Amino acid sequence: MKQIRYLLILFLVTLHGIASAQDLADRVVEHTFPNSLKLLMIARDTSPTVAPYLLFKAGSVDEADDTRGIAHMLEHMLFKGTETIGTKDYKKEEVILAEIDRIGDALDMERAKGSRADADRITELEKALKAQQELAKEWIVTGEYTEIYTQHGSTGFNAGTSVDYTIYTVELPSNKLELWAMLESDRLKNAVLREFYVERDAVKEERRMRVDTQPGGKLYEQFIAAAFTTHPYGMPIIGWPSDIAMLNRRKAEEFFKVHYAPNNSVMVIVGNIDIEGTIALVEKYFGDIPSQPLPSEVTTVEPQQEGERRIEVEFDAEPQLMIGYHKPTIPHFDDYVLDMISAILSDGRTSRFYKNIVEEGIAVSANSVNGYPGARYNNLFFISGTPRSPHTTVDVEEAIYAELEKLKTEPVAEKEFKRILKQVDASFIRNLSSNAGMAQQLAFYEGIAGDWRYVLGWRENMYKITPEDIMKVAKTYFTKSNRTVGTLVKKEDTTSAGDEAEDYE
Repeated sequence: MKQIRYLLILFLVTLHGIASAQDLADRVVEHTFPNSLKLLMIARDTSPTVAPYLLFKAGSVDEADDTRGIAHMLEHMLFKGTETIGTKDYKKEEVILAEIDRIGDALDMERAKGSRADADRITELEKALKAQQELAKEWIVTGEYTEIYTQHGSTGFNAGTSVDYTIYTVELPSNKLELWAMLESDRLKNAVLREFYVERDAVKEERRMRVDTQPGGKLYEQFIAAAFTTHPYGMPIIGWPSDIAMLNRRKAEEFFKVHYAPNNSVMVIVGNIDIEGTIALVEKYFGDIPSQPLPSEVTTVEPQQEGERRIEVEFDAEPQLMIGYHKPTIPHFDDYVLDMISAILSDGRTSRFYKNIVEEGIAVSANSVNGYPGARYNNLFFISGTPRSPHTTVDVEEAIYAELEKLKTEPVAEKEFKRILKQVDASFIRNLSSNAGMAQQLAFYEGIAGDWRYVLGWRENMYKITPEDIMKVAKTYFTKSNRTVGTLVKKEDTTSAGDEAEDYE
């Protein structure tokens, strides 16, 4: 999930050839098509390449209770091809796909019975499913999408799913933009979610590798679930194991139809392009995709936390610490202040966490992030730390709270303000550009903040922050009753950090 401040600074760092905020505002061209598809463009002739990005407001936060993990699963499936790509004969393949769906559904329902399941029936269905999958292989052309893009000089052909959105990325020669438009519009119009159960097994393995066997992944999953008891931000992007086990092609197709509509997306194209020609090209390939009734926004609001929550995860690994404080999301002014606080605490070797915790030998690392796990809804100010032996998570936790207390009672010195603001200003002129970086940030802020111009207002608001604002915000959010604490402990050492850590208010 994303760090808003990090993304903003990265965005500003990549403004090669754009000397000021006003220059950026003048060069971004916006166009909205009749089907409500929003297109943002920047023409740049620094290289003969183009980065077209597509972002859909289709993240794990948008899933229903019986489809947890479907946004991430669908991202995988959309690389499988269409009625013409990834298949030798779709008409023949289609018959087998229907039979795979029928058998797969029956198998899932039988397995879902648990101890009451018919073991012989499960074995019979597993054999039948495997047989149909073998038949399907005769018609499948594996990896054809990737092969086409690679043959035409692309890089970065990928996708990613977060709590808030799913984004599809690529960078390719500018004379191949029409190829991209043809391939991606075909993917939106004629996607075939083939090899669903094969890919579902791959996602199960991905979860095992990234979460179940990874101490940090395991701790974070339990920590975020404790922090959000009502809001879907508490659900894992990849889904719980029982969720993944019940996903099917029908659920994925329904999610695709609702959430992958032009009026629920943002398209960004940055690079060596002709603006009017690009608008005509997008109209040609994407203009006939119908808009859909917009999916409902999440109306569940996480209740105000009324007491500290603490969780422990036992794992055979070195200890870790996670702390989260509930806070409002963008564009609340306090969110800007917390961006500043995060920079003061953990940006670089002159930051307070580094000087007072890491350099003092208390922790191997100590970091803060404003805006976890997403930005569409109220989120967390997130802090993590890893103790340096012989220190423990108790020591790290106490050191972190001491730094937060200073923010409440001691005005930030002018020198620290200047350091952060200097970083912001320098970001506008650094010559570290990429079309892809620009496209990603425009897509993110237009799609999630609601307007890519948020980046310009962010800089202005950072300059409005005063030491009094920092003290006020620190006192408001950094309280014991508003925090969730997660600790990774070894199985042989199950002493809770909360048993020893001093309470700070």
